[in-house]
Amino acid sequence: MINALRFFGWPLLVGLLVALLIIQRYPHLVGLGAEPEYSLQQAPLIGIPQQGPYSYANAVSSAAPAVANLYTTKVIDSASQPPMLKDDPLFRRFYGDNLPRQRRMESSLGSAVIMSPEGYLLTNNHVTANAEQIVVALRDGRETLARVIGSDPETDLAVLKIDLENLPAITIGHSDGIRIGDVTLAIGNPFGVGQTVTMGIISATGRNQLGLNTYEDFIQTDAAINRGNSGGALVDTAGQLIGINTAIISESGGSQGIGFAIPVKLAMDVMKSIIEHGQVIRGWLGVEVQSLTPELAESFGQAGRPGIVVAGVYRDGPAERAGLLPGDLILSIDGAQASDGRSSMNQVARVRPGDKIDIDILRNGKPLTLTAEVGMRPLVEKTPQ
Repeated sequence: MINALRFFGWPLLVGLLVALLIIQRYPHLVGLGAEPEYSLQQAPLIGIPQQGPYSYANAVSSAAPAVANLYTTKVIDSASQPPMLKDDPLFRRFYGDNLPRQRRMESSLGSAVIMSPEGYLLTNNHVTANAEQIVVALRDGRETLARVIGSDPETDLAVLKIDLENLPAITIGHSDGIRIGDVTLAIGNPFGVGQTVTMGIISATGRNQLGLNTYEDFIQTDAAINRGNSGGALVDTAGQLIGINTAIISESGGSQGIGFAIPVKLAMDVMKSIIEHGQVIRGWLGVEVQSLTPELAESFGQAGRPGIVVAGVYRDGPAERAGLLPGDLILSIDGAQASDGRSSMNQVARVRPGDKIDIDILRNGKPLTLTAEVGMRPLVEKTPQ
């Protein structure tokens, strides 16, 4: 018996130790510590997206020479006395309303983009508005005076012209092909320190209803944009122009990662119209509209359906001549559904003045189709009746 135990004991002990080691190393083989049932999709090693470039120097060297610094001066005519004296009865007894006045020069900074070798530049209207003198400083050290060819306050764009040879025009990109998350570079003259490049991504597209311009379709970016960047270039990683930097949202006045640029497609349309016609030609109906709220939709019997309500009609305007009345519900314009007032009015603005469009409306619960001949949007609109 003892011999049998000696003969079989060592193998059993060794086998038991091996079994314990296997259970400790692979507990799931005996149902211990089993992993929960779920599946993970492992990305294949082949086809992993490549890293972006380590440097954007090539894009900058391509675009930066076409971005100029602007220095503008304007004359400010103001009363020369402090406000407390203006309101002083004895002071006003002497001067009445003929207060002593003084003229002073005010300087401001901005940027501009050289769009063509012929010397046409794009910048913001708020940079050049009422400027007595506009100095353009190129990256190569040359300086010259610019003249304003025309401006469009409704998109905050202005076209300048300079007369220099061998101008480095920027390459025009495609703003309608950009995507949220694309890397972008902002080039301008922030705070007058000189040409500066900042990097970020496209945070959003099609931003509107910000109250900045009449026509808004902004590219939003977190590339740092500061005072002096206005009118500068927003370019892609190939150095191609995709937007004109125009505004920031900031409580401090400095960049907080919310900047806006006008898409180059819109900017080019405005520039071409100004160069060819001296102003931007836009279609105009002569109506004021408001969104269809749930309460209004219920009163029209249109709950859940889109539309815009005519709030006012301009006297002798295209809409009045077509028979449109305040209170009409516009359902569609030229076959396009009227989902909100801004989109519909932008649609009309793209129509050539003189062309006719069909307007489907609902009046007193009855559908009606009117035909209007689109007019040219006036620079200063009259008050609707």
